[in-house]
Amino acid sequence: MAAKITVGCAGFPVPATRYFKEFLFVEIQETHHALPGMGTIRRWRREAPNGFTFAMLAPREIGQEGFREGKVVETALKSLLEVGKELEATIAVFVCPPEFAQNRANKAAVKDFLSSVRKKFDRVVWEAPVTWDPDDAAALAAEVKVIPARDPLAHGMLDTSVAYYRLPGPAGHKSRYEDPAIEKLAALAKDAKHKDVTYVFTNVDMFADAKRFKKAMKM
Repeated sequence: MAAKITVGCAGFPVPATRYFKEFLFVEIQETHHALPGMGTIRRWRREAPNGFTFAMLAPREIGQEGFREGKVVETALKSLLEVGKELEATIAVFVCPPEFAQNRANKAAVKDFLSSVRKKFDRVVWEAPVTWDPDDAAALAAEVKVIPARDPLAHGMLDTSVAYYRLPGPAGHKSRYEDPAIEKLAALAKDAKHKDVTYVFTNVDMFADAKRFKKAMKM
């Protein structure tokens, strides 16, 4: 059976109406910083084509609190669930802040948090900081049955049936992927054994780069 391959961007790099003509997936970024108004959320849902999928980047306060229980995290999760209900979004993406160190206490905290939050969303994605060992992060995610996000060009592909890849740019957010990198990503994607895989471009040229990747994949 052919794999389900989803391609999209982190946020709307172009007006939503134009974006909806190119892609069937977006990872909403506004939920990470300041929640968008319900009017905006309802407009996105209304204008999105049939079959369109919204994922939500979780509020940054959750990572800033070290994924530890408390009023701040509880409030942030409640807001995310409210947005998810309006958007009919069932994918939540939790990104660790860069300063979240790879130590025993933090690992225990994030495992407890992910085990708990997994019951609130159909699909939970977790991205460890770049300072963590990517295979250790993938093992932790597997242990609590969530999906690890990683950069496939930097850390290789995952050996899982469901995968979620985030592409931050070859040299940071403000860099673009040159043709050889897009070709390499397409080759990796074609060889992968995933049943359901999502590729999210998060760099400044995400719209153009994601379109080039779709073209390389003949999508």
